[in-house]
Amino acid sequence: MRQINFVIIFIFCLALALFALENTQPGTINIVPEVQVQAPIAIELLLAAGIGAVLAWLYSIWTHFLRLVLSGQQVRQKNVQIKELERKVEQYQAEVQSLKPVLPPVNDSVAKEAQVISQ
Repeated sequence: MRQINFVIIFIFCLALALFALENTQPGTINIVPEVQVQAPIAIELLLAAGIGAVLAWLYSIWTHFLRLVLSGQQVRQKNVQIKELERKVEQYQAEVQSLKPVLPPVNDSVAKEAQVISQ
């Protein structure tokens, strides 16, 4: 995938450079109503492409940061769920331990039959 991305970017940059070489006439950029800059169209085009590339890079960093924050929140939520489930298991184990003395003793013949069946 990286090689395909490289080829696409290379072709785009080559086309941009060739287009810029053919368009050297001066053009005017209106930044705000009273501020104007005159520069060759090639420079304006390269500047616009550069600004677009920087903005795309910043956007990718921002989305990566948001993914990290989201995954951190999900890990914290899972840890809370794990703690709750561990607490419930301990509670159920304590209940089972407290119920054991209440259960009637197992008859030896029934225990032997259960062992035979389980084997």
